[in-house]
Amino acid sequence: MQPEETTPAEAKMDKYRYDEDLPIQSDYIAWAEFLELAAVHPTRLGELMELGWLNPARTEQEEYLFTRRDVYRIRKLERICGDFNLTALGGSIIVDLLDRIDQLERKVQELELLVRD
Repeated sequence: MQPEETTPAEAKMDKYRYDEDLPIQSDYIAWAEFLELAAVHPTRLGELMELGWLNPARTEQEEYLFTRRDVYRIRKLERICGDFNLTALGGSIIVDLLDRIDQLERKVQELELLVRD
């Protein structure tokens, strides 16, 4: 009996299949790992979530899931609050404004490229 031949498309799909016993890799970060990566106290994290500044996804078990961008934003917030002795609310406003400035600068660069063409 000859082995079945696989098509190139099937071979490509096999490359992306996971072993059923292994968890699927995720871009989300669980609570404990997030606290470690962001170097933030749980109380501070709760405060930021209450403010609505941080809105993590939730699992079916109501566990919080964060992103790498959340880690970056929290670190920036903590640095700004520490450097300027600000509250979480004050720091969050500054981080949001800095993010907006970055977005606008990227938009200006895109528009400048369009004008040159």
